[in-house]
Amino acid sequence: MDLPDPTDVRAAAERLAGVAHRTPVLTSRTADAATGATVFFKCENLQRAGAFKFRGAYNAIAALPGDRRRAGVVAYSSGNHAQAIAYAARLLDVPATIVMPRDAPAAKLAAARGYGGEVVLYDRYADDREAIGRRLAAERGLSLIPPYDHRDVIAGQGTAALELLEETGPLDVLVACLGGGGLTAGTVLAAEGASPGCEVWGVEPEAGDDGRRSLAEGRIVHIDVPKTIADGAQTQHLGELTFAILRRGAAGIATASDAALVEAMRFFAERMKLVVEPTGALAAAAVFSGAIPVRGRRVGVILSGGNVDVERYSTLLRQGA
Repeated sequence: MDLPDPTDVRAAAERLAGVAHRTPVLTSRTADAATGATVFFKCENLQRAGAFKFRGAYNAIAALPGDRRRAGVVAYSSGNHAQAIAYAARLLDVPATIVMPRDAPAAKLAAARGYGGEVVLYDRYADDREAIGRRLAAERGLSLIPPYDHRDVIAGQGTAALELLEETGPLDVLVACLGGGGLTAGTVLAAEGASPGCEVWGVEPEAGDDGRRSLAEGRIVHIDVPKTIADGAQTQHLGELTFAILRRGAAGIATASDAALVEAMRFFAERMKLVVEPTGALAAAAVFSGAIPVRGRRVGVILSGGNVDVERYSTLLRQGA
């Protein structure tokens, strides 16, 4: 299996230099007091297209040979990867087709279309998005760029953690959200190269703990689409590449309930004046709840995205009041 390594993350960082935002790293005395740790928040909710996904999308498209770029790309995604591919493709003048669920957040559908992507809709509970993506790639001669199980996507996602480590120095713990595993796998690679000995944890929705079960059972576990407000982590299984990297290098996988996600979102809105989507709050929710041992340690937390409908966002915050 041709796995990416820390040098691929460095190469991705060079490709993304001057293109991706070098997002801020923020701290909060309130968060430190509540957790007993020194916590650094990497604000990928302020990334281009509103999420860390821009990094992997741009890196993967930019790495394609010229003839394959001209032919176009296809991707499937619940939202953030969709927007990222559409936006990166526009910047690189590449045609993009995006397979998205009909019930994806309206803001994410609008953004993917607004960036110039052709959106093909499917039913996330009845259709196989991967099969649709493969069919479109074969029929139209497009390059398929999946949301997580792709070496250039993984390497690109790892640049968020690499930037965090460059700013903070070595950390004891790094925490990222976990859906298909691209961000957490990339974080493992970044830590291996820049902060050896740092524990890397992934956090997935309580309703969809396939990643935790996969590491425990030593095989990729497939589940039904989980019912959770973390729409960006409604994946059904890890990828072959991400599973291999996580099995080798992750310290563990924790989970967070929907209630914990809302509580974390309220914290960021009230205390740090940040809009963080439910999936983007996964890592922080696990740290705040004590699901990951952080007391007395230096901890990096990746806030992975901020793409959420305003109406949905306000409703969730009111429910958590």
